[in-house]
Amino acid sequence: MLQISDLIVDYRGRNGSSRALHGVSLVIPPATICAVVGESGSGKSTIAAAVGHLPVPGLTQVSGTIEIEGKPINSANEGELLAIRRNTLGYIFQDPVASLDPTMKVGRQLAIAAGLTGTQATGALVDLGIREPERTLASFPHEISGGMAQRVAIAIAMARRPRLIVADEPTAALDASVRRQVLDLLVAQCRNAAAVMLLVTHDLEVVRRYADLVAVMHGGRVVETGPASAVLDNPMAPYTRALLASTIGHEQPGERIKPMEVAS
Repeated sequence: MLQISDLIVDYRGRNGSSRALHGVSLVIPPATICAVVGESGSGKSTIAAAVGHLPVPGLTQVSGTIEIEGKPINSANEGELLAIRRNTLGYIFQDPVASLDPTMKVGRQLAIAAGLTGTQATGALVDLGIREPERTLASFPHEISGGMAQRVAIAIAMARRPRLIVADEPTAALDASVRRQVLDLLVAQCRNAAAVMLLVTHDLEVVRRYADLVAVMHGGRVVETGPASAVLDNPMAPYTRALLASTIGHEQPGERIKPMEVAS
C-alpha cells in the first residue's frame, strides 16, 4: 500500500541545508497500522509530510521514491496529486483547530473538503461521538473544543474512505482525558475501512495499544522495524532499548528514570 525507498530529504534555509532523512525505507501492507516513533527531531513528521507531499517551507526531496498503491508521489503532477489526496489519502494534523479554516463554519468545511452535506455531515459527526452535531456544524472552529475540532478533522479525513491515512501526532494538542477517546475513534474508523494508517507518535503506550507495525526513528534514519509487540518486548537496536528505558510510567518508587543520551 505504501512503499518508501531510500528517501533522502533536506531542509533548506538562508544559511544552507540540513539533512532530515538519510535513506529511509519503509513498506506498509494493506489494512495495517504502522506507528513511527522516536524523540523530537528524529524525522517522524518529515516522513509524514513527505508522504502527503505537503508544501512545507524548505522541505526538499533529494532522492528516493514514495509509492502509494504503486503510484510514485514524487514524480506526480499537480492533477495526479490532487486525485491521490481526494481519493486515496487522508491527512490528520497535530493541531486540530489550526488545521480547520477559522473563517468558515464546520458544516461548510465538511461540504467543501469532504463533500458531506445535510444528514451525511450529521451522521459523520455522530459516528465520531459528537452529541450535538447540528450545533457543531453551525459553529466556527474557535467555538468548539480541541477534542471536538479533532473529531471534525477526522470526519473530513475519513469522509471519502481513504485507503491511506497519515496521522501526525493527532492527539498532541488534546487534553489527556480525551486523547484515548479520539484515538479509539480514529483507529475504529481506520479498521472499519480496512485502511492503512501511518501514525506518528512519541507515546509508546499508544504504539502497544493500537499498532501492528512500528518503525523506530533516530537521527533521520529507521533503526528498527517490526511487529509492534516484538519490537517493544524484545528490542534489537540499542537506541530502541534506550528509548524504552527512558519512558515514564512504569518506574518503581525510588527508581531513577534513565534519560536519553544526547547524540554527539
